[in-house]
Amino acid sequence: MTQIAHRVKNVVVKPEWLRVKAPQWERVGSVKEILRDLELNTVCEEASCPNIGECFNAGTATFLIMGPACTRACPYCDIDFEKKPKALDPTEPTRLAEAIRRMNLNHVVITSVNRDDLPDGGASQFVRCIEGIRAVSPKTTIELLIPDLCGNWDALATILSASPEVLNHNTETIPRLYRRVRPQGDYARSLELLQKVQDINPHVYTKSGIMVGLGETDEEVRQTMQDLRSVNCDILTIGQYLQPTQKHLDVKDFVTPEQFDAWREYGESIGFLQVVSTPLTRSSYHAEQVRALMEQYPR
Repeated sequence: MTQIAHRVKNVVVKPEWLRVKAPQWERVGSVKEILRDLELNTVCEEASCPNIGECFNAGTATFLIMGPACTRACPYCDIDFEKKPKALDPTEPTRLAEAIRRMNLNHVVITSVNRDDLPDGGASQFVRCIEGIRAVSPKTTIELLIPDLCGNWDALATILSASPEVLNHNTETIPRLYRRVRPQGDYARSLELLQKVQDINPHVYTKSGIMVGLGETDEEVRQTMQDLRSVNCDILTIGQYLQPTQKHLDVKDFVTPEQFDAWREYGESIGFLQVVSTPLTRSSYHAEQVRALMEQYPR
């Protein structure tokens, strides 16, 4: 099997292509002010996203609902773990809608922590958020990035009944690494979720994302891409895994920009409507581009 980059041993030194420019803090501060005023969480902050400066400068954010603590403790993720998180806040959908109104967003991404403690995994809260947004900002397109809901397809149908424009569920990694990277997840279940979206509401665009740099090979990445296309996944993001702290999984490889380009070209050749594949790509990076995609491939 072909290795995709040089092996990193013990010392993690970021290559030049992973360095980001310092953000313009005036604009970042404006977004932060809105978030603090409305007591909202973003995955940008909670998961230590490297693009936080660029996105906040552009006036965008990926909102994190039902958090900030998660009922799973995935060893790659920087979000806090809490076995019994707080009860859902009934005012959260209203506060979220107000933030989107103030920020005048054309496209919004809403994700959540895993809430395995809830019977529906938080599906009803997603619906309330969609309804709240559409009441005050009906032209805003909505993208949801959801957990696997523990395979509760009735809960998935509840979410899809609100007709978000995009439904994203991240596969995260290749099957061989699941036990180590995503021990409470299930590769087949994630694929099934994406297929169920198409079965339940074929008008919704489906999306998934994977991290690389955890020891996978080029062949394994391409096979995962094929698996996603086999369940008619429309959009794919591929980005470099970066270790949040020394307690998290080590980076095994720094993948070159040329390899990311090769995966993008391959993904386009097998039928993805869009492949966003760069070292700094994250699930919602440049997500607003989906509006142009929807015009190009209307449903």
